[in-house]
Amino acid sequence: MTSPDTATKRPETGPLSHLGRIIAIASGKGGVGKSTVTANLAVTLAQRGLRVGLVDADLYGPSIPGMLGIATDVPPVMSPEGKVIPAEAHGVKVMSMAMLTGDDNPAILRGPMVTKYLQMFIAQVQWGELDVLLLDLPPGTGDTQLTLAQSFPLTGAVVVSTPQDVSLKIARRGLRMLEKVNVPILGIVENMSGFTCPSCSEVTHIFHQGGGKEIAATLGVPYLGAIPLDPAIVDSGDNGVPLAIAAPDCPAAGAYAMIADALTADLAQPSGIQIPFDWHLDAGTGKPAPVAAAPQAATDRPLALDYDATGLTIRWADRTQTIDPRELRLACSCAACRDEISGKQLLNPASVPLDVMPTRIWSVGNYALGIAFSDGHSSGIYPLTMLRRIESAEAEDV
Repeated sequence: MTSPDTATKRPETGPLSHLGRIIAIASGKGGVGKSTVTANLAVTLAQRGLRVGLVDADLYGPSIPGMLGIATDVPPVMSPEGKVIPAEAHGVKVMSMAMLTGDDNPAILRGPMVTKYLQMFIAQVQWGELDVLLLDLPPGTGDTQLTLAQSFPLTGAVVVSTPQDVSLKIARRGLRMLEKVNVPILGIVENMSGFTCPSCSEVTHIFHQGGGKEIAATLGVPYLGAIPLDPAIVDSGDNGVPLAIAAPDCPAAGAYAMIADALTADLAQPSGIQIPFDWHLDAGTGKPAPVAAAPQAATDRPLALDYDATGLTIRWADRTQTIDPRELRLACSCAACRDEISGKQLLNPASVPLDVMPTRIWSVGNYALGIAFSDGHSSGIYPLTMLRRIESAEAEDV
């Protein structure tokens, strides 16, 4: 069993450090049982004495309150500080769109409102001190996934699939999307792995067998385990009491326990400067503190940032890179500076002052830096992988 001391390792500083580890539960397609897995993992972690929060980030199809037996006919109340007080069930604190709209009213939202609600569900809820915050994502690779990856320092993601070939292929796409935004993949869960006959105990693999383990091995990510089909999973979810509580001795509950242990046993925060940060260069505030390179540290996370007359200096685990401020400005790939379809540069280099300089640098999730400049441009997002490739940068081996 995981000890609370091991499982609660968290960032020591930062505005979201009270949330502990932020773990997204994702899937490439719907119907694979991702929300059921999330609800059971949440209560399993709470049974181990951990302080657990759960955000139902599927704004259009929220299902977590029903699975945990949380009433949605009364809206949540606000704290004196103006934050939403989450519901609580089975030792888990919960925030969901269903608690704002009720069971029968649809959430009709455009993209910007989706972003607003997601940010509110995480940053404007009175969570208190948590050890783990689970995010139950909607299926796919759309706005919700990008918003969370860009706005919050996710510890990592778990991808849920079924053994079907089509589900596994789509899960692979979801994994690649998460990798592109620098979200660590904590592992793959194969749900609905096999059906055990309650009369003869014979296991029938309805959706094939072993596909999740094979993809995990192919992609080089952990395989967290397989959860068998069990009618009791559906019944317990419909009754508002997850299987991990209703039938703790059944094989499926044992699988949830093994996955929960794997997620909280040896997780470490990604190496590199502490995120989130918001560095105002003109005011000299918010500069992230440098960190030492850990053994075998990943090379795609900055260890230190600095700025002087020579430009922006980034220290990586394998080298130190200094980028001229004007070259940095010209490299911006936002929609105002570069055509999103053709990749053609729209920014006229002659319009960029020779003495342009960054005025503010901030973290964008785990994967990029946002940079504002003295010429008034502030919509540039620079992926860390792109920064490492800027040709004009001078670099030397560390």
